[in-house]
Amino acid sequence: MSESTVAFRYAKSLISLAQEQNLVDEVYQDMTFFKQTADNNRDLMLALRSPIIRNEKKQSMLKAIFKPHVNPVSYSIFDIITKKSRESIMYAIADEFIRQYNDLKGIQKAQVITTQPLTDELRKQFTNMVAKATGKTVQLEESVDPKLIGGYVLRIGDRQVDASIRSQLNDLRLSFMN
Repeated sequence: MSESTVAFRYAKSLISLAQEQNLVDEVYQDMTFFKQTADNNRDLMLALRSPIIRNEKKQSMLKAIFKPHVNPVSYSIFDIITKKSRESIMYAIADEFIRQYNDLKGIQKAQVITTQPLTDELRKQFTNMVAKATGKTVQLEESVDPKLIGGYVLRIGDRQVDASIRSQLNDLRLSFMN
């Protein structure tokens, strides 16, 4: 079975359990905390994915790092995953949980890349554009890339709108080559 399928099933079970206990928002915070910790600590993810490190050692690492900081429901999924020797997919499970949480709450994440930081007016325009297209509440991630020259790149899920000058220049260059 593929990693994404397994991660989906674990995340779905976790979100169902969290809903039963009215802890969805708290477990969401815990999964976000796990992802941030994993993103900031490459050694943790290498250890969790290592076939050489025994499960008991991985379980004690997770216990020391997360048990004091997360809800018992969130920690229980870490414990179950470790007992099943699936630590290597913990990041994918957290990622999938966050995606399912966003679906449950009607939140659409969008990423906009521009050459300069967005003004409040532009931020509002992008947020309104995505909200109109998706019908959901928008969480806008902003990043700056001076290589775009001008314009923007907007990513919504697996869709992308590239309205950058760099892209237009590349298109023009390709049309001249043909």
